[in-house]
Amino acid sequence: MAYDNKKDNKDKIRIDITDGFAVERALKKFKRLCDAYGIVKEYRAREYYSKPSIKRVEKLEAAEKRRQKTNSKSSGRGSKKI
Repeated sequence: MAYDNKKDNKDKIRIDITDGFAVERALKKFKRLCDAYGIVKEYRAREYYSKPSIKRVEKLEAAEKRRQKTNSKSSGRGSKKI
């Protein structure tokens, strides 16, 4: 397993498989590396074009949703309102 940081190979993940190395293990390692380097996340972000103004609105909506979620958790079960 190696990740080359060279300019031409910077987006490639390489897993060296020797004899006796299970295919399932190699796939599991590959998936973990893809998650670690954010390849799947990047792919989904580039699947379609989104205008910068739309991205900004979605980002603000996501932040508001997170804020409401944390507020509801803190004022939820077990806490007393005065």
